[in-house]
Amino acid sequence: MRFGETPVAEAEGAILAHSVKQGDIAFKKGRRLSGKDVSALLGEGIESVVAARLEASDVHEDEAAERVARAIAGPAVTVEAPFTGRANLFAEKAGLFLVDRNLVDRVNRIDPGLTVATLPPFASAEAGRMLATVKIIPFALPEKVVAEAERLLAAAGPALSLAPYRPLRVALVATELAGTKAKVLDKTRKILEQRLEKAGASLAGETRVPHQSGPLAQALAGAAETADLLIAFGASAITDEADVIPAAIRQAGGRVLHFGMPVDPGNLLLVGEIGGRAVIGAPGCARSPKENGFDWVLNRFLAGLEVTPEDISAMGVGGLLMEIVSRPQPRLPEEGGGDVVAILLAAGRSRRMGGPNKLLARFGETPLVRRTAEVVLDSAASEVVVVTGHMRAEIEASLSGLAVSFVHNPDYESGLAGSLKTGLRALPEDAAGALIVLADMPNLTSEALDAMMEAFAPGEGRGIVLATASGKRGNPVLWARRYFPELMQASGDTGGRHVIGQHGEDVAEVELGEAARLDVDTPEALAAAGGRIEEI
Repeated sequence: MRFGETPVAEAEGAILAHSVKQGDIAFKKGRRLSGKDVSALLGEGIESVVAARLEASDVHEDEAAERVARAIAGPAVTVEAPFTGRANLFAEKAGLFLVDRNLVDRVNRIDPGLTVATLPPFASAEAGRMLATVKIIPFALPEKVVAEAERLLAAAGPALSLAPYRPLRVALVATELAGTKAKVLDKTRKILEQRLEKAGASLAGETRVPHQSGPLAQALAGAAETADLLIAFGASAITDEADVIPAAIRQAGGRVLHFGMPVDPGNLLLVGEIGGRAVIGAPGCARSPKENGFDWVLNRFLAGLEVTPEDISAMGVGGLLMEIVSRPQPRLPEEGGGDVVAILLAAGRSRRMGGPNKLLARFGETPLVRRTAEVVLDSAASEVVVVTGHMRAEIEASLSGLAVSFVHNPDYESGLAGSLKTGLRALPEDAAGALIVLADMPNLTSEALDAMMEAFAPGEGRGIVLATASGKRGNPVLWARRYFPELMQASGDTGGRHVIGQHGEDVAEVELGEAARLDVDTPEALAAAGGRIEEI
């Protein structure tokens, strides 16, 4: 290929190296100039252009990209038509991306102008997701370069392929201790179902048993008769190969194949088998939808891949799945050893409503305060403390039957700060954080609150989590325990704004959209949100 400044009069058939825009013409980079193009350029007074001329032995960038892409693509991988020297490869169906890294490296070393970029090995891909791209840097490659890549890939086998997910039936067996909350187990099941749905698998059933090896062994043995894959969630994390879950696997006639993995979060994962059925002893982090080591192992089983101890031991490089500033020691009271407790502020007088209590306004048939409380209860918060004040009896009656605790602020007329402090005093000593939720925010969702709790990491510089709407700060706010003493100094209606200002380096923001700023302080706002006041 010849490249450089070329007289326009001699440029027919050449490929423009740079876009040309002048007068009535606008030719883009990569355009192959025709005789008509040459005349138009000369008509605009352009005498030379930077262009590339292909030799007989050259392969145009689009053809080269497509040839290499088709040679590198394996089962369940499709190649898109090339453009501007690029051919993209996509997943034909949902599955796990498999790549021969050594082979891709060898292709990339053939010539600097030939490049292949891919997703990481074992990436989970939905149908239609781009897996890789072949990009030719110059406008053409020598035929010998393209042919060498094709010969290498033909001899070594396709470098890229997809292991399609299988519609497995998965059994969940969960253990319970005296303090285990049903909503935590319900949430665990829901998150697992979401993981399985992406792979076309399904939950065949759930069994809950005491956290003892005997009942667990019986449940696992029964599940192994009907399900393709078993998952055991312990009420307490596995800490040893003699612990409850591994002991139960052995009692059920199975084997423990591997315990522990070099992926964080996900260290305390166990793999075993019962009657030829794989069993995953899930780590605690698998209760979260955030990617962790559990996903790496689960997806391999769902794709029909063998998971050996050697496979798990090789997951360490790239296995740090969180950005860590300074990793706290485990089980410290503030840095993750306790739960996040929600404080629902429901004490105000609703002065701007002109008389009625907005928290008793109906959305459908549900009072606003109950609507908000149900959202918070459906989140990952360990418990919900409701602070009452104005119309205490009516508020408590509206929340009848819900698993919340009440604390009354007799000085509710002094402002929000008084209710905030009342709620903080009611928190358990081991609470890692307090999620402060205003009861008059009708568009909040449990998923939004969970997103805030996912972002909460006091030991990693995220000890204050703020909800935002289009970048503007709103509510709720999640506080680490270390800020409780400063919050106890608040007064009036300022809440914790001054504390946020003093600790900006520890603030994380989670975008919730308008739900973070929509409250219903006036009759007009209430009506616009879909609420109505009824006589009490």
